[in-house]
Amino acid sequence: MTLRPDSAQPGTPVILGIPFDANSSWLRGAAGAPPIIRVAFNSSSSNSWTETGVDLSLRGAYCDAGDLKFTFDEPFAAIENKIGELLDHNLRPVSLGGDHSITLPIVRAFGQRIPGLTILHFDAHPDLYDELEGNRLSHACPFARIMEEGAAKRLIQIGIRTMTGHQREQAQKFGVEVIEMRQLPALDRLKVDGPVYISFDMDALDPAFAPGISHREPGGMSVREAIAHLQAITGKIAGADIVEYNPAQDSTQITATVAAKLLKEMLGMMVLK
Repeated sequence: MTLRPDSAQPGTPVILGIPFDANSSWLRGAAGAPPIIRVAFNSSSSNSWTETGVDLSLRGAYCDAGDLKFTFDEPFAAIENKIGELLDHNLRPVSLGGDHSITLPIVRAFGQRIPGLTILHFDAHPDLYDELEGNRLSHACPFARIMEEGAAKRLIQIGIRTMTGHQREQAQKFGVEVIEMRQLPALDRLKVDGPVYISFDMDALDPAFAPGISHREPGGMSVREAIAHLQAITGKIAGADIVEYNPAQDSTQITATVAAKLLKEMLGMMVLK
């Protein structure tokens, strides 16, 4: 049974939709993702049990804060404030984007409250550009800003397969641990200590498994490979996001089903840990 955040116990995972895609550099549409992922997540085509043996239908397993409503406020400030509010209530936010730029204000809120954070970033792209097309807040730049600001202690990227020369220089500059797709499996690299934040870009997956994305990059992970790497994580998961699902590119809703499966397994792991 889904609870409201104000009635949840400390440490409970909380779903938050962040319908924002203004920093997408190619196709828009990711802002429409949160309600579509929820429909797939709650579909009776499957059941509420995770692969790790957690029944998410049990009262208090997780809660749902709905979708963030943007007003005339600066959107990044609104995101950071909402995530901070949830963290201050001792909840563990799992955000549904939205483009990948939302991870910057999310992690800013985490960095102010949870020291020693390790980010495990699943993606085809390292998103380490200093700027893209004049935009330093582009969805191609969040991890450059995060590491510049010291919002996380450690950044491990998994599944990368589009490294440019500039981004290799950026990775070296910030001490980013890059695990390229050609180096997988890398299950042992996910055995980390301390608090963990998972940022999962849906284009980490091969487009054969997740075609409903804006930047299709062949040669990616299968759903099974992704789940295996998620399940190899040993640190306590403080929060997570699932980003860059684009319903406008998902004619059969297969990508929504995959995003919902990832959400389900993440929540199960958070309950266990």
